[in-house]
Amino acid sequence: MSIQSTVKRKTAPEIRARKNGEPIVMLTSYHAHTAALVDRYCDVILVGDSLGNVMHGFETTVPVTLEMMILQGHAVMRGSQHALVVVDMPFGSYEASKEQAFHSAARILKETHCGAVKLEGGERMAETVAFLSGRGIPVMGHIGLTPQSINTLGSFRAQGREEGSWQPIENDARAIAQAGAFAVVVEAVAEPLARKITETIEIPTIGIGASVACDGQVLVLEDMLGLSPRTPKFVRRYGNLGPMIEAAIEGYASDVRARKFPGPEHVYGMKAKT
Repeated sequence: MSIQSTVKRKTAPEIRARKNGEPIVMLTSYHAHTAALVDRYCDVILVGDSLGNVMHGFETTVPVTLEMMILQGHAVMRGSQHALVVVDMPFGSYEASKEQAFHSAARILKETHCGAVKLEGGERMAETVAFLSGRGIPVMGHIGLTPQSINTLGSFRAQGREEGSWQPIENDARAIAQAGAFAVVVEAVAEPLARKITETIEIPTIGIGASVACDGQVLVLEDMLGLSPRTPKFVRRYGNLGPMIEAAIEGYASDVRARKFPGPEHVYGMKAKT
């Protein structure tokens, strides 16, 4: 008989049970050291494909690969202990078929040991969500503004700002919930619509540029820390580390050029002879 260790991390079913309960706190992380910090305060850590923008300087998330997501997902799992870690499925790793999605998602779970995956799309992805959920893979959905579709959307613009455009977004939310997703990210959606979706579907909504009424909120860590040069309207900065980091680098460079660093306390002398 095998003895299994106690699960310390939050699980997808636990997050699902938070519907209409205590708000769910979620932030992105891509590294072990930031994951250790985020883990102290968050219920969910998202290893987002936004790493393409934040870490690699891509203009969009489209160039991000499955291997990149797995590598950073593994790092975040090593750095965290308690939060549910959700890894984004990157563009091109799941859209072709539900079978392709399963193989990609299985790789992510097996190679990172994370607790769930996230994919973008509403009604068109409902069959895939059901296929994955029915085969033991917890899925978080993502509707509204879907950054992987930027080449067809044309720009990063808010969705549902005219009431006549609400129905497709509502249909997307309902389809993802009914397909078995345990939660859904609602991005850049008009506040009244995000509120209505939250009130009408049975799974938690995680807002980003949506509504305070959502069951939780998510931001990109670097955006809220002031490390990103450009941020969307929906970002509130809780710090402004950019100038502080630049000042530190400037000070270091100045000390090196002036031979003020390293000092005697930073180098190693010879051992005393015995």
